[in-house]
Amino acid sequence: MVQEKAINKRLVVLGAGESGTGAAILAKEKGYDVFVSDCGTISAPYRALLNQNGITWEDGQHTESRILDANEVVKSPGIPLTAPLVKKLQAQGTPIISEIEFAARYTNAKMICITGSNGKTTTTSLIFDILRRAGLDVGLAGNIGASLALQVAHEDHDYYVIELSSFQLDNMYDFRANIAILLNITPDHLDRYNYEFQNYVKAKFRITQNQTKDDAFIYWSGDPVIDNEIQKMSLGATLYPFGKEGNAAYIRGNDLIVEAGEKFKMPYTDIAIQGKHNQLNSMAASIAAQVLHIKNDVIRESLQRFTGVEHRLQYVATVKGVRYINDSKATNVNSCWYALEAMTTPTVLILGGKDKGNDYSEIDDLVREKCHTLVFMGLHNEKLREHFSNFGLNIIDTDNLHDAIQGAYHAAHEGDTVLLSPCCASFDLFTSYEDRGQQFMDAVRNL
Repeated sequence: MVQEKAINKRLVVLGAGESGTGAAILAKEKGYDVFVSDCGTISAPYRALLNQNGITWEDGQHTESRILDANEVVKSPGIPLTAPLVKKLQAQGTPIISEIEFAARYTNAKMICITGSNGKTTTTSLIFDILRRAGLDVGLAGNIGASLALQVAHEDHDYYVIELSSFQLDNMYDFRANIAILLNITPDHLDRYNYEFQNYVKAKFRITQNQTKDDAFIYWSGDPVIDNEIQKMSLGATLYPFGKEGNAAYIRGNDLIVEAGEKFKMPYTDIAIQGKHNQLNSMAASIAAQVLHIKNDVIRESLQRFTGVEHRLQYVATVKGVRYINDSKATNVNSCWYALEAMTTPTVLILGGKDKGNDYSEIDDLVREKCHTLVFMGLHNEKLREHFSNFGLNIIDTDNLHDAIQGAYHAAHEGDTVLLSPCCASFDLFTSYEDRGQQFMDAVRNL
């Protein structure tokens, strides 16, 4: 239900990136007294947007007196709940919500929401592609696209396809997903969850909160963590599992079969994005499309033509007979597992970065089977050295991109693949995984 304007209600936005700036603009439009505070430096484009909309802001600091008198706070997902200022707000009972929660108050659009440890961006982008091909008025939001709040403020759509991280879900309370998709749950971001995996699991399952029987919950039935959690819960939504025969979508022989609506079948070799993980992503997306009554011909066309997303198993170039693949989006171990599983040639693996409590043993078997060289690229490679030192592989230890690329270049042989699939966050050496991937691609093309 769209809310009326909240005249004179004081809203503070913490963090002025894409989501924070969008939330501030929407709040201003709805009549809030808005103040934006960022302890870092607000980038020039966002400063300009705030100024154009007459929004008061500060950067390089948090002025507590101006923040603690807020009626409500919209917090950037990147700010942990353990931050001292956040604790002070909690102690005095100030509501703290996410940009997605705030924006959803002001739109009647249907919400198709996707979370999981891996595959979120691909599945979100694929669903968006299907809906757009079907001629629906649809926006792309969350971790990709323009912020939901900014779209609601300036160009509200009938549907939104939203990629949601656990950090965003942490501060969502009344939000309701009409279609919720949970792809998988493997250990990730444990540093944000007191190194307790169950805390992370609960955060992911927040995507199902407030759902009714009129809503859909789509999930991978082959994930033991998801299966175990479902057994403990009473879910209100209509369930659409995928991955096993008899589910709403599954693989039989060489065919992808979807039965959430009128039966749909196509050879999985016709799907443009290959690999077992993308079969699962395609199942989830196809179920969502059928739930929305999109014709099977449109689903088929999208699956045949959608080519994937940047920085996820992205071919870069072939140099002296060696293929270079950018998988910078692999910021956790399980994501790297899927990348290695897709490798069909001897591999030089570049990994490392900001460790988030990783357990590298998940990729042990694939590293032994597929890799002859490991290139560590991070400021702190001690944990990697300790784990992989006895594998009998060639190990190259670096603390910068240039040395990592050069090491991989000299270690690779004709017919090999050099795979950047770091297992780790990028923030030790780069501003984001996109920055890491772009620098990798630039360096490869300059070899």
